[in-house]
Amino acid sequence: MIKLIRQYSITLLIAIALIAVWVIITSFSDWLNPIIFPPAQDILKALVGAFGELVTGFISSMGLLIPAIAAALLLGISGGLFFGLHQKSREILAPFFHTLSPLPPTLFIPYSIALLPTFKLASIAILFIGAFWPIFLGTIQGVVLIEKHYWDNAKTLGLKGKDLVFRVILPASSPHILSGTGTALTLSFIVLMMAEMFGAQSGMGHFVQYYTDFSQYDHVLAGLIFNSFIILSIMILFEKVKKRILFWMNLKSEGN
Repeated sequence: MIKLIRQYSITLLIAIALIAVWVIITSFSDWLNPIIFPPAQDILKALVGAFGELVTGFISSMGLLIPAIAAALLLGISGGLFFGLHQKSREILAPFFHTLSPLPPTLFIPYSIALLPTFKLASIAILFIGAFWPIFLGTIQGVVLIEKHYWDNAKTLGLKGKDLVFRVILPASSPHILSGTGTALTLSFIVLMMAEMFGAQSGMGHFVQYYTDFSQYDHVLAGLIFNSFIILSIMILFEKVKKRILFWMNLKSEGN
């Protein structure tokens, strides 16, 4: 914890300064509408009072996000490996990849709702679409850009099949795969909030939308703060996992 505080000491100071500015403006001036911009103590009170509801919403959101990300990782990496290793198939279907991947996942909401039996499955499907493409395309790029000497070493060692995949291809392409996964996580949070704000009965996005409808902006801002903290924590955890997986890159840079 001490190491973490030292690492983000300047960040914490900026956050404290921003909070101080908020307190001064909302409590000692009439520059802002007090209904839309409530005092900090009201936001803190709302955050504490609704903490149980926020945690319940977080659990509900993770029930959508985790299956979608897991499916995107499984199909994105396996599909990316296939097309990365098969140039002819990749060239034939590349126009479809470039056409479909930029489409916002929210465009598929009407079809997911119409074709799937529950809102939960529809939401997971939309989240999957958003997370799949960055992972899939990142894996293809990672495989295609594997340096020639890796292939030569694998051939010399006689590696084939799953040994070749798990000992050479996946490790060598992991920087691009993890980069795509990071993009997928960011996009998934955006899509998750949007999906939950329109149709969900619980969740991190639903909390914000629900209290917006009743103009309870102390709860709205409490929800935004809670959601931001959750997203920040998950992204920091991901970066630590990413750094652990790519430890060999740090060794490589130190060697140079």
